[in-house]
Amino acid sequence: MRKIYLVTALAGFVALAACSGGKTEDKKDTSDNTGSVSSASSVNGEEIYKKTCLACHQANGEGIANTFPPLAKSDFLVNRDQVIEQVIKGKSGEMTVNGVKYNGTMPPQAISDEEIAAVLTYVYSSWGNSGGPVSVDEVKAVRNKAQ
Repeated sequence: MRKIYLVTALAGFVALAACSGGKTEDKKDTSDNTGSVSSASSVNGEEIYKKTCLACHQANGEGIANTFPPLAKSDFLVNRDQVIEQVIKGKSGEMTVNGVKYNGTMPPQAISDEEIAAVLTYVYSSWGNSGGPVSVDEVKAVRNKAQ
C-alpha cells in the first residue's frame, strides 16, 4: 500500500511538471481529424499530447485509476465547450467521468489556441472517441466567453 501511495504521489509531481507547456503564437487552423495542423511550422496534436497530457492521462488515454480521469471512451468529452474551457482555465474539484468520481487539479495549459485545437482533435479521434475535429475558431470562441 505504501508503494501505491508513493507511486501516486510521484505521478502527481511528474504530471504537474509535465503540464506546464510553453506558450506559442496562434496560427491559422488547418487541422484534420488526426490532430495534425498544417502551417509554416506544423502543429501535431499527438506530439502536444505527449508533451502536456501524457503524464496524467497516459499514452493509452486511460488515465491513472482514482487519480487522473480517462480520456479514452470518456463521457466527459460530450460537452466540447467544457473540455476546451478546462484545457484553457484548468479545473479543481470533484468531477465524474464514466461513472467514477475524481477529485483533483488540472492546471491551465499554457498553449496556443492552435495547439489546443490540435491536441483536442487528437483526443477526439483516439482511443474509441469520435468527436471530430476541433477548430481554432471553437477554441477562440470558448476563450472569449470564459474571460
